[in-house]
Amino acid sequence: MAARIPPEERQTNLVVALMATEIGLTKQQILDSVSGYRQRVESGGRTDALEKMFERDKDELRALGVPIETIGDSSDPNDLREARYRIPKAEYDLPADISFSPAELAVLQLAGSVWSAESASADAQAGVRKIRALGIDGDEPIIGFAPRITARESSFAPLQAAIEECRVVTFDYLKPGEQSPRRRKVQPLALLDFEARWHVYGVDLDADGDRTFLLSRIVGDVTVTRTSFDPALRDGAGDRALAGLNEVAARNSALLEITPGTEAALRLGRRAKSETQGYSVPYVDLHIFADELASYGPEVRVVEPAALRDAVVARLTAIVAAHGSASNGVGGA
Repeated sequence: MAARIPPEERQTNLVVALMATEIGLTKQQILDSVSGYRQRVESGGRTDALEKMFERDKDELRALGVPIETIGDSSDPNDLREARYRIPKAEYDLPADISFSPAELAVLQLAGSVWSAESASADAQAGVRKIRALGIDGDEPIIGFAPRITARESSFAPLQAAIEECRVVTFDYLKPGEQSPRRRKVQPLALLDFEARWHVYGVDLDADGDRTFLLSRIVGDVTVTRTSFDPALRDGAGDRALAGLNEVAARNSALLEITPGTEAALRLGRRAKSETQGYSVPYVDLHIFADELASYGPEVRVVEPAALRDAVVARLTAIVAAHGSASNGVGGA
């Protein structure tokens, strides 16, 4: 006899599973993997009854405001026989007009870290592991619904503290194309997440102007000095930083040909605009965007600009060369 799983627990497990993958899950993968459905499948439950249960759960969750997307065949959107279902993480983002002070952000991070550890049941986590065993991977592990703020760079914490205390910082920063990092002295005014990457915005004292720095390009430790600055400089800094990044993205647009129904189509489609030949996608940093496009392999072809196309080709060529060396036994034991 199938284990008795309460409907609310089954629906919770379903939400966790649908948040665990970018490309989505088919109905059969859901029935086979998610606790609450899986037990009924294993005990011989009728497929049509299980599918109706899934449809009811899906409708109830949508009524509660959970944004479950249905992704059909790109060539025939009305054909849902092999449809995939997912919950885009971006749909859970806070509205753009909501901001937090450094102190509030620190509290949210602490609360999120405490909540996340216990917010998913063992069954839900087992379901995610089973999904990944199918080769369907997500960006990050999903542990319940904790409002986690990702800050992988070690520079985040000292910069956050410096903003809160209005202290000047120094750090080494390596720009693309440069052989060695340069020392920067900055009044940090705001941290912001843009296109899933953390940036610090502030006044570069050596350049005597506002600058935005990518945290992933900070080399080594950030030093928080004893030199202070006027707290009023922080007022509206986040808005100014965001406006600047949006302006850069508006000036830089790539024309891409993207294979429908692929991971590239799902990820790039969120910020792409359809054109006569392919799609135009804005970007801030050519080198970082080239890294992303190269990761999609043959799913994307860069039509223009030529500099971006060359950068992607260079990365793919390096990958092929590295794999060729590995297959020839170069560097191996």
